[in-house]
Amino acid sequence: MRHVLSCALLAALAAGTPALAFCADQPAKPDTATAPADKAFHLPPLPADAHVSQTAQIDGRTLKYTVTVGSLPVRNEKGEVTGEVVYTAYTMPGKDRPVTFAVNGGPGASSVYLNLGAIGPKRVNFGVAGANPSDPATLHDNPGTWLGFTDLVFIDPVGTGFSRALVDDKEATKLFYSTDNDIKYLSRIVYDWLVKNGRMDSKKYLVGESYGGFRGPRMTDYLQTQLGVAINGLVLVSPYLDPAASDDENVSPLPWMLTLPSIAAANLEREHKLTAEAMAPIVDYTRTTYATTLMQGRSNPAATAAMINKVTELTGLDPLFVKRSGGRIETQAYLREIYRAEGKLGSRYDSNVTAWDPFPTAPQQETGDPILNGIIAPTTTAMVNFVTKTVGWKIDARYNALSYQVNRLWHRDKDANRGSVNELRESVANDPGLRVLIAHGWDDLSCPFMASVLIVDQMPAMGDPTRVQVKEYPGGHMFYARPDSQRALRNDVEKLYGVK
Repeated sequence: MRHVLSCALLAALAAGTPALAFCADQPAKPDTATAPADKAFHLPPLPADAHVSQTAQIDGRTLKYTVTVGSLPVRNEKGEVTGEVVYTAYTMPGKDRPVTFAVNGGPGASSVYLNLGAIGPKRVNFGVAGANPSDPATLHDNPGTWLGFTDLVFIDPVGTGFSRALVDDKEATKLFYSTDNDIKYLSRIVYDWLVKNGRMDSKKYLVGESYGGFRGPRMTDYLQTQLGVAINGLVLVSPYLDPAASDDENVSPLPWMLTLPSIAAANLEREHKLTAEAMAPIVDYTRTTYATTLMQGRSNPAATAAMINKVTELTGLDPLFVKRSGGRIETQAYLREIYRAEGKLGSRYDSNVTAWDPFPTAPQQETGDPILNGIIAPTTTAMVNFVTKTVGWKIDARYNALSYQVNRLWHRDKDANRGSVNELRESVANDPGLRVLIAHGWDDLSCPFMASVLIVDQMPAMGDPTRVQVKEYPGGHMFYARPDSQRALRNDVEKLYGVK
């Protein structure tokens, strides 16, 4: 379907535009010295782990920390190295410091967005209104960093960042670019880092954004039950938990229920009226009158007419557009329609962030997403400079902030469409000490907050219903790009970690 696509960071590919596509570098020629003869590629070895000491001024406190850029091998069942995962770790001295592992989504996204945007000690400006790809990619201290209360390890899955497969695309799809094996090898990377650094006794946390939010519960479950690593807390940022929730839009009201509150939130924000109090009756309307009216269909014309009037009021859209849509607001159509008079497009990642529409008279959107198109340059420049110059991990290779090749190669296993809700429930049931925070931006149309609200409301309490919480903040998919929302997220995370 078109109105709720995969909220993975590469979901904008579904806009149907060849202008978005770019290919990762093709593998080099096979060489028997690196891996099995028919699968290997001649690639220079990765550099040895590199370290640098840095400081950051956060809330009047000086954080002195060590940055490590290094790699861990991925081995097949025969013990042969088939891939190499590059990580960036920030550690501080101190007894009993927790460690947090961070993964982004895609599939095909590196961890740079959580690292240099959300929770690392340095950040670069991206993902907000007024940010341009050509702006200087200058790093500065990140007031929203979590480093003050936890060490941080950012993991780049194979095919992203500088991480790489040492096998051909067919074998890489089998070993790395598939739902099940992705979880297994990334979980093993967490285990291997803990062993390598003598941190098995530390408190352990996972944070996953977007498709990383899909990974989070599955990795937690696999680490708990297969690798023997207990996770103390799980933070899911704009997670993609239940792909099936957006299916069957012709009969089920659920797909339209997921996006209406986010569209209404964007309208409230444009009117400078967005608050949790203003959103509460909209959420209630969505899960009651709106849902039942959609299910009644043509059997109740009066209720349908009232619903269309209400949706028009909530969204700020043209009444005729809402009427012709039957009160079912398709995401990409909305993002063009709401800004059509200005000749602009809204972003599915934050619908109040816009860009010029280069093809305004085309029947459908013919260009990429405004945020997605704008974040690749600043994040790539900042991360490459940081890794190769600041840390001194010298490498002659392309850095993939976003790999469309990985996204194209990705194989969704037969159970992928059921999402990660089962693993979320099982992980919480397995460990009464596990706490979960699910964080969303009000304006996100790629992974709308309403999906998580409905998912958590259907979960059994399992002793303490506050162990799994959903929190919403102003902003979109990368709501942490807004300083106030980032600050609110950190406050909620500190409570999860027991800091407050």
